[in-house]
Amino acid sequence: MKQNSSVTEFILLGLTQDPLKQKMVFIIFLIFYIGTVVGNTLIIVTIKLSRTLGSPMYFFLFYLSFADSCFSTSTAPRLIVDAISKKNIITYNECITQVFALHLFGCMEIFVLILMAVDRYVAICKPLRYPVIMSRQVCVILIVLAWIGSFIHSTAQIVLALRLPFCGPNLIDHYCCDLQPLLKLACMDTYMINLLLVSNSGAICSSSFVILMISYFVILHSLRNHSAEGRKKALSTCTSHIIVVILFFGPCIFIYARPPTTFSMDKMVAVFYTIGTPFLNPLIYTLRNAEVKNAMKKLWHVKILTK
Repeated sequence: MKQNSSVTEFILLGLTQDPLKQKMVFIIFLIFYIGTVVGNTLIIVTIKLSRTLGSPMYFFLFYLSFADSCFSTSTAPRLIVDAISKKNIITYNECITQVFALHLFGCMEIFVLILMAVDRYVAICKPLRYPVIMSRQVCVILIVLAWIGSFIHSTAQIVLALRLPFCGPNLIDHYCCDLQPLLKLACMDTYMINLLLVSNSGAICSSSFVILMISYFVILHSLRNHSAEGRKKALSTCTSHIIVVILFFGPCIFIYARPPTTFSMDKMVAVFYTIGTPFLNPLIYTLRNAEVKNAMKKLWHVKILTK
């Protein structure tokens, strides 16, 4: 990567400098990360191998779990290692790579959540045309477009990051590399770059949240015409999705859709949507979804019996 500065490496200050709290950070986030990887991998394997989870909703859930695992992996391992390391050094290239991965999989998660809302809208509001509108070919095309859109978004972040000159100091008051903490270290006027950041990441988070909330309002409003059993099933599915949307987009909008100001809670808010939400997603989608739980029981019961 072309480096536009005299700084070749950064030092991540992490969540805390207190030795005792660092040990707590190591233990807590190691548990969170292991839970995230195991939970999402379990969902991925179950959907891939189960014959009963072949609907578009689970096709999109497969990619949401994959994005969750990668999204958490882009930040959590370094946070965990740095919590017990004396030198929390990250090179310039590693920092830029982390920015790219963070936004690639974060944006992919946003697009997949939108696709899941579209799937629920068509299934509930246009049930007769659902098999045609949400065919396997259409779902694959939508996922490909989501990957392309995520790649374009993360590339735009890299273009902005590469324009930042760093002359020192090189202390990043964060646990990962992202444009906001990097903007504070840049030896230039960052007003325009921050404006571009808000119009890019901030606009994606805010507009996606509004679109999702409107779509679920329409869905819930249309449930009046369904049977009691149909309403119960639809509400269970939509409630899970709404919980995920609020947990993810609330912190995301707080971080990206605002002027270049710094708050003491920024790092904890970032932790919630980069590590907390990917950890909670498998719990939300399994504990509130009878089909996934039954598929897991059948699949792993068969696996144990065959051994």
